[in-house]
Amino acid sequence: MATKSRDEREARRRIRQMEAKRALRQEQGKRRKRDNTLAITAAIVALVLAVVLQLTVFSSNPTEEEYAAAQAGLSSPSASPAASNSADVPSADTAAGKTFTGELTLNSGVVGVQIDGTTAPQAAAVLKSLSDSGYYAGAFCHRLTTSDTFGLLQCGAKAEDGSDDPNYRWGPLENTPADNKYPAGTIAVARSGNNAYGNGHQFFIVYKDTLIPSDSAGGYTIVGKVTSGLDVVSKIAAAGLKAGAANNDGAPVAPVTIDSFSLK
Repeated sequence: MATKSRDEREARRRIRQMEAKRALRQEQGKRRKRDNTLAITAAIVALVLAVVLQLTVFSSNPTEEEYAAAQAGLSSPSASPAASNSADVPSADTAAGKTFTGELTLNSGVVGVQIDGTTAPQAAAVLKSLSDSGYYAGAFCHRLTTSDTFGLLQCGAKAEDGSDDPNYRWGPLENTPADNKYPAGTIAVARSGNNAYGNGHQFFIVYKDTLIPSDSAGGYTIVGKVTSGLDVVSKIAAAGLKAGAANNDGAPVAPVTIDSFSLK
């Protein structure tokens, strides 16, 4: 009897072990199934988030053209819109119907220029007045853009940070391109954004064909063109931007100054 009882106990022990192993395998199978389900779910969520993020980025980040529009100031910080010129701004009559030629010297490189008082008499009068007074001597070309469709060098700031005198403002806009295209060699007037009377002392030289969308005020006054030495500006652009510049827009890697600007 004792032997039979031991055999029965041993049989029951083995059955319990088998049941325990079966339960363990079942639990492991359930866990693997849960893990696989979680992994698949996580992958699907990650994929959806990636698609959403990509769609969000590409629908909200500006294109080069939109970025150019966002940077439409092309000058010092925006001034409040006005509808009249500062007292010391010369009359457009002083340049109306005239053509001025001269030289702009940048870091000892000479750029030949032509300023058109027929299509942009007010802008031509301002540049002639400022150049005659020696205002631009020692001024900085503080901003350079280097994207495929937005290439310009902005000049005329009295400080490297691009600040300008907010008390010197004038307008209106003249000779702005209807198609928003500024061909290589264009000389145009910088201004504060959304302000037709936000022109100041600064101008920019386009060294590659550039597209600049209009803002609420319009485009940018084309006042003249480069007649020689555009390669001087192109070489400045080729040297690149200072570290930290974003979106192909910032200060030239080496400071650029105006040695002289003469018009006759």
